[in-house]
Amino acid sequence: EVQLVESGGGLVQAGGSLRLSCAASGFTFDDYVIGWLRQAPGKEREVVSCISSSAATTYLADSVKGRFTISSDNAKNTVYLQMNSLKPEDTAVYYCAGGDLGVGFPGYWGQGTQVTVSS
Repeated sequence: EVQLVESGGGLVQAGGSLRLSCAASGFTFDDYVIGWLRQAPGKEREVVSCISSSAATTYLADSVKGRFTISSDNAKNTVYLQMNSLKPEDTAVYYCAGGDLGVGFPGYWGQGTQVTVSS
C-alpha cells in the first residue's frame, strides 16, 4: 500500500520560512504525482503544489508562486515544499497527497501537519 508521511510543520512568524517533507513508499507504478493540499477553517481545500515522479512537471497555485518551491529527492523517496515569505493566510493543515495510474490525484493522503503563521 502507498504510504505518505509528512513532517516539518510548526509555528513561524510572518516573513519566515518552513520546509515540509513527505516521505513516500509503496508506489508500484513508474509514473506518479506527489503534492501538497491545505485546509484552513472557512476556506475550501486548495491544491498548493505538485510534482511528477520524473520531476518534469510541477504545479504551483497562484497564491504561493514566487514564495514556495517544490522539489524531490528520488534517492530518499521524499518530496519537499520549501515555504518562504510566509503570510498569516498560509495558516492551514497541510496534507501530502499522491496519485498514480491506478488511483488519481489526490487519491492517497498523509496524516497532515499544522502550519501556523503569526502576524
